[in-house]
Amino acid sequence: MQQSGIVCKSITRSVAMAAMAGVLLLAGCDLLPKKPQQQGPPPMGPPAVSVVTVQTEKITLTTQLPGRTAAFRVAEIRPQVSGLILERLFKEGSDVKAGQVLYRIDAAPFQAALNNAKAALRRAEASLPPLLSRANRYKELLADKAVSQQDYDDTDAAIKKTQAEIASWKSQLKIASINLGYTKITAPISGRIGRSNVTVGAIVTAYQPLALATIQQLDPIYVDVPQSTTDLLRLKGRLQKGLLNQQGKDQNKVKLILEDGTAYPQAGILQFSDITVDQTTGSVTLRVLFDNPDGMLLPGMFVQAEIKEGVNEQAILLPQQGVSRDPKGNPYALVLDAESKAGFRPLTLDRAIGDKWLVAAGVAPGDQVIVEGLTMLRPGTTVNATPFHPAQNEPGSATGPGAPPQKSSEGGE
Repeated sequence: MQQSGIVCKSITRSVAMAAMAGVLLLAGCDLLPKKPQQQGPPPMGPPAVSVVTVQTEKITLTTQLPGRTAAFRVAEIRPQVSGLILERLFKEGSDVKAGQVLYRIDAAPFQAALNNAKAALRRAEASLPPLLSRANRYKELLADKAVSQQDYDDTDAAIKKTQAEIASWKSQLKIASINLGYTKITAPISGRIGRSNVTVGAIVTAYQPLALATIQQLDPIYVDVPQSTTDLLRLKGRLQKGLLNQQGKDQNKVKLILEDGTAYPQAGILQFSDITVDQTTGSVTLRVLFDNPDGMLLPGMFVQAEIKEGVNEQAILLPQQGVSRDPKGNPYALVLDAESKAGFRPLTLDRAIGDKWLVAAGVAPGDQVIVEGLTMLRPGTTVNATPFHPAQNEPGSATGPGAPPQKSSEGGE
């Protein structure tokens, strides 16, 4: 019993000491200096944006259309008489001149025909003078009834027959002479001749389907460009509305881009637009004429022709980063109002020109369009606007030194 009392006293003493230590600890905490409470972030101001002021400018609208080159003239060489090819007088792939002899056909049969016609003509001409003398004598004797009328008529008929034979043999002589000339097959035009389809010793026939060779005149050369009727009607609509001016002195000048992307040094002239629509493609053909002094352009090459549509005197261009799309893909821009709030403005776009959009409707001169700071920006938000300054030498920017000239392309909304 005595030991139990001792244990109880020890436990009571320990509890009391622990309670006292806790009180001292709490008191010490109250005596420590208090740290200042952390404050929240300061309220944010209006979002900063960059804007451009809409202005009109004068631009030349062009369209790039694919096309193919075609020879200015094409002559398929065919024989005009039948015979044996004795000689080929040109080098395949060379330039030939008009009138140059290309092939020679065996002329012996045609020379013989010519000689025969000459002899027959001489024979007919030799028989005519005696007939004329006889007719004159019969005419005098007919008055005295010394010869019959029948004898005179027979002589007169013989004269007319001989005269007809003379005319016929003259024609035969001319034909024989022409055929003899056709034994020398000449070039009808100047140009570059291709490969020969026949060899020496081949038998050819007059006007045969297979051409002996083909000559193509390459300087100048045509470029045929198909244009869809949709684009043609849209262009006519712009002209009727007065949106385009086609009275420029260089309106018919056309630039050419080769297959490797390089520009052809010579400018072409738009010759005409076809009046018949191709039913399979729904397009009309534009024909452009280019000088080709060095023979760089060959028939059948694929090229891109840059054709001028006209001059837009009041064009509005917006940087492409200032145009956004709604969930349906419709273009719009955010425009500042008088209270520096962003307002929604739907746009109608015509086409892309370099790094800008040509705007047909939606904004007017003097409007301030937001082009930077559009992330998470909503219509009705008050903003802090500053003028937009495009980065120099930025890829795709036409403002840096040495920037390539901007070209317009079809792609309107």
